[in-house]
Amino acid sequence: LDGQAWGIEAAAGLSGVSMPAWHQGISWHDSDQGVVWRADEIDYISDQPIKPGGVLTDEPTLSENWWRTLNSSLDALTAQTTVRIATPNLVRITQQRVAQTIRAAAPDIDVTVTEWAGAHGDLAWSNLTAPNCVLLDWEDWGMAPRGWDAATLWSQSLAVPVLAERVNKERPGDLDTRTGKLSQLYHCVELVAAGEDYAGPLYAPAQAAVAHLVSELRT
Repeated sequence: LDGQAWGIEAAAGLSGVSMPAWHQGISWHDSDQGVVWRADEIDYISDQPIKPGGVLTDEPTLSENWWRTLNSSLDALTAQTTVRIATPNLVRITQQRVAQTIRAAAPDIDVTVTEWAGAHGDLAWSNLTAPNCVLLDWEDWGMAPRGWDAATLWSQSLAVPVLAERVNKERPGDLDTRTGKLSQLYHCVELVAAGEDYAGPLYAPAQAAVAHLVSELRT
């Protein structure tokens, strides 16, 4: 329990986002284990995740309508304001967290986040379906640096350059901002810090992206 209420229930008030509808939930306290259990009833989504696990290494077949739905959903989400803070990897994303992560690789650049916006918080290919674009897995959503979701998806696409370029092309309003570049750099620094054994085919392109983004952010 983090004081932010339950993600999928709190997301039920969002509009314009392609996501499963929430219907009802139940929660109960397990005093023996010191936890709270939660069950939610949501719409059944028959479309499958694009990449259920691991690193995406092949370009998926995504229609133009899929990209339009993704864009309209992210536009609607970015426009939202909430008291929730996004919790990627179950940890709140704050100015301090951004600064600490980036400065480990680039201590001499300004890491001030000047724009915050509504974000899914974990927009990986495992949380997007096809052929219809539906955004799954809402427990982490909340406010994050602008471009966070697009930067997440872009960084998870680096092993497929044409796909990473498509994400970049679709979300220039997010990724071309300074905060968007900081978001991209954050994700790449995390991948590099995790090591090649963990990052796999994302490691080398993330290294190259760190050098490029640091150079851009220094100017």
